[in-house]
Amino acid sequence: MILLPILTAFLVTRSGAIDLDLSSRDSICDAAALIQDGVLDYYEGTRYGGAVGMFVYPYYWWQAGHAFGALIDTWYLCGNDTYEQLIHDALMHQTGEGNDYMPKNQTMTEGNDDQGFWGLTVMAAAERNFTAPQDGPDWLALTQAVYNTMWERWDMEHCGGGLRWQIFTWNSGYNYKNTISTACLFNLAGRLARFTRNDTYVETAQIAYDWLVDIGFIVDSNGMARVYDGADIAENCTDIVHIEWTYNIGIMIGGAAYLYNFTEEQYWLDVTAHLVEGAKVFFRDGIMYERACQDGDNCNNDQRFFKGVFARCLGLTALLVPDLYDDIMPLLDTSASAAAQSCVGGIDGHTCGLNWEYDGWDGYYGLGEQVSALETIQSHLTPISPAPLTQENEGVAVGDVNAGLNTTRNELTYSDMNIDSGDVAGAAIVTAVVLLLAVGGAIWMVL
Repeated sequence: MILLPILTAFLVTRSGAIDLDLSSRDSICDAAALIQDGVLDYYEGTRYGGAVGMFVYPYYWWQAGHAFGALIDTWYLCGNDTYEQLIHDALMHQTGEGNDYMPKNQTMTEGNDDQGFWGLTVMAAAERNFTAPQDGPDWLALTQAVYNTMWERWDMEHCGGGLRWQIFTWNSGYNYKNTISTACLFNLAGRLARFTRNDTYVETAQIAYDWLVDIGFIVDSNGMARVYDGADIAENCTDIVHIEWTYNIGIMIGGAAYLYNFTEEQYWLDVTAHLVEGAKVFFRDGIMYERACQDGDNCNNDQRFFKGVFARCLGLTALLVPDLYDDIMPLLDTSASAAAQSCVGGIDGHTCGLNWEYDGWDGYYGLGEQVSALETIQSHLTPISPAPLTQENEGVAVGDVNAGLNTTRNELTYSDMNIDSGDVAGAAIVTAVVLLLAVGGAIWMVL
């Protein structure tokens, strides 16, 4: 995430480059294995005193959830079971007391989007028949708990709907309605609809999508959709932050693709196609980039993960919506090759960079860089792999439509939590960042 010392850079040579052949599954999986090892270099859970399911400071909880989703993809797409038990233990350890991915040690800063990303990961576990929990709810029930608790927070009182960024009133950003929170709910609803064949989830997805369009967070014009960041409720969500991030549009594309694959309705095909067309602004000379921050060299910790979210959703869309395969795959192929040639840094020779347009490693490193490169490279395998499973097609995960509804996590008070100095420091940092960005006319996303 920061520039490596110059001395380390001198130790790096192109001899450590990943030799990626996109026509070879073995080559892709060999590259994924190397980069996956780099992801786990940041893992805290196997270190003395470390928390299972968490990565080292300064990485946030949502980033851990997304990283484990990437590792599930590697497990499935490449049949690589090296970290299978580690992934399983991490997903189980972070479920929280209510089995809804709201663990008490995260509620000081947990937002709707944070919970949503863990929901997306356990949904993937259900769709891939990942190693089932030995005790307690199965992956599907855990996903339904996340969905149910998020849907309960749908806020009609302000801006006519949508989800707030934050869950709890004491967190900075509580009055901000961001696209990614509602997008996570939309994506989960689409996937649950397809997995369970329950049209109730389609209805939720439609409500979420319509609200995003009606409020102006999504603008679909002339066959191209743009997805913006969000707005504060103070002005009834009319003062929209017109910043575009890859993960916002990516999560929307993925959700729409699942809905089309399930319903086979022209409406959802059009929605998906328009979003994919809008997403092309995030490619320059065919290479994926984070256009809001990358050129200014000011992408923060969160933003360095976004391309991985985007790539995963594009790969799934190429599989679930065959009509869009030819639009998506050339962009993913070029980006995968560019990402691989950036993974030549560090002492190990396969540390990945941030700017894939740069010839070689650009000197940046971190968990986000590793995960984004991993997802982009292995996403090439998604369209040639079996589609995500459903309950009617070999999916064995057991569900519970009422999961999460008997918990009282939305009514937490300060006395329920063990607030330590780390929590206080984290909250202070979040507050400072939000205030600074508000002054600058922009809000950075996801805690």
